[in-house]
Amino acid sequence: MAVDLIKCLRSIKDHAFSASAYPVILTLEDHLTPDLQAKAAEMMKEIFMDMVYFPEAGGLKEFPSPEDLKYKIVISTKPPKGNLKKDKDSESDVSGKASSDFSDDQVDDGKTEEETSEAKNEEEGFDQESSNLDFLTYSRLIAIPSGNAKNGLKEALTIDNGGVRRLSLREQKFKKATEMYGTEVMKFTQKNLLRIYPKATRVNSSNYRPYNGWMYGAQMVAFNMQGYGRALWMMHGMFRGNGGCGYVKKPDFMMKNGLGGEVFDPKAKLPIKTTLKVKVYMGKGWDSGFQRTCFNTWSSPNFYTRVGITGVRADKVMKKTKKEEKTWEPFWDEEFEFQLTVPELALLRIEVHDYNMPEKDDFSGQTCLPVSELRQGIRSVPLYDRKGERLVSVTLLMRFHFV
Repeated sequence: MAVDLIKCLRSIKDHAFSASAYPVILTLEDHLTPDLQAKAAEMMKEIFMDMVYFPEAGGLKEFPSPEDLKYKIVISTKPPKGNLKKDKDSESDVSGKASSDFSDDQVDDGKTEEETSEAKNEEEGFDQESSNLDFLTYSRLIAIPSGNAKNGLKEALTIDNGGVRRLSLREQKFKKATEMYGTEVMKFTQKNLLRIYPKATRVNSSNYRPYNGWMYGAQMVAFNMQGYGRALWMMHGMFRGNGGCGYVKKPDFMMKNGLGGEVFDPKAKLPIKTTLKVKVYMGKGWDSGFQRTCFNTWSSPNFYTRVGITGVRADKVMKKTKKEEKTWEPFWDEEFEFQLTVPELALLRIEVHDYNMPEKDDFSGQTCLPVSELRQGIRSVPLYDRKGERLVSVTLLMRFHFV
């Protein structure tokens, strides 16, 4: 369903900072002619006013901190062809604001959104090199220019134009990039933005595993937000970190190279750094908190809990308690031990299910938590439903201990 751009912009202005003061990055897929780009720029300036961030003439050399960009909207899209340099040379006093659009990945032809956009413009005869002042103003609104991999993955990852940029890759191409150029991917994400988005054949709104992107430093892992399931739960877990502000700081070892120039390799065999012990005591508030329609109505549920780690390959594991039969107040008193090589990147996954042989077990609740932010001791852990909404009064009594 198409939505008017001006409605999108107004909604963004109204809600961009309702959950957090930290910057909102808008990635655009631009199929506009120069005159429409000028109109879009005017809309953005009128609606966003001084909310938009744009760099000084010459573009961004490195990212400002999220703290420096509070209450700012940052625009990222493909620069108008042939005009970025002219813009830098001739327009140093333009007051900028922002813009937004949404991508449509219904046809998977192997091209990135930027490649598709450029091809469409060429087919329709858009002369992007014949521009006017308004067109240049549009290009000045672009704080983070995006590019594509049309000349090959290695070139896209290693070319240096002297400034910050964004690269968008469909999930299959990203997988290929990590298999062939893992070191280059890690180095790229130390200074630039990498965006990964789902393949178009996910017509049922399913999602890929976001962790595959995070462990290589990808900052923008796009989701089908209506595709409820474990991938989305991981996303919720990752961004519960740092106070839930929407930004999570990368570990220093992902941002700095070793003395010999080596970079972090998430597939490498690494020594155990710490051991996390997780004890699952009991469920509380389940009789009143769970909806009875989720379970068999003719008997009390047979609950069990799955506890595990999502992380680098060496740390991934899932374990489960015994099932407690026919009770709304299950008591397990079981402890699990997880040896972690990269605890800074690990997520603790917790799921509760109702054993329902011979049919499929009923999902009951879940949560996902950053291991690096777990506090030691006995904790009452809230549970959430499939959509990530908190289940009122439903908690697990657990204990966390690092050795």
